[in-house]
Amino acid sequence: MAKRKVLKYGDERLRKVAKNVADFDDDLFQLLDDMRDTMYANNGMGLAAPQVGVLKRVVIMDLGGSFFELINPEIVRCEGEQEDEEGCLSVPNFSDIVKRPEKVTVKAKDRYGYDLEISGEKYFARCVSHEIDHLNGVLYIDKSKNGKKYIEKYGKK
Repeated sequence: MAKRKVLKYGDERLRKVAKNVADFDDDLFQLLDDMRDTMYANNGMGLAAPQVGVLKRVVIMDLGGSFFELINPEIVRCEGEQEDEEGCLSVPNFSDIVKRPEKVTVKAKDRYGYDLEISGEKYFARCVSHEIDHLNGVLYIDKSKNGKKYIEKYGKK
């Protein structure tokens, strides 16, 4: 296992749409393991593959001891709304308020290609929404209350 470099705001790869994973193989397992090491080394609670320069639809999250690996995730149901502060390993030294769904249901595959369907609320809903945005080239500053100020300061990228 190894840590990978987390891309920072301004790297064009963060704005690209990730491709679906087709092969559930040793390369995917290595990516997932490396992402886990990288997330923990950076004190994160979630990480999407594009954040480490891999344009694949892969997300990992650790929400208070519940660890998730989601391959090709998609939100299939949303309920309610919540506002809370978010940060991001790819947008250092900035946090801001973002509106997210209160509850979500996500369909995905696990590392072996088996189907998953997970429903969750609050932090799960916030984190999985944030990470899936990364897969679509969207950063939380695009949706946050003061994200425009950050973008103006550091340039639109």
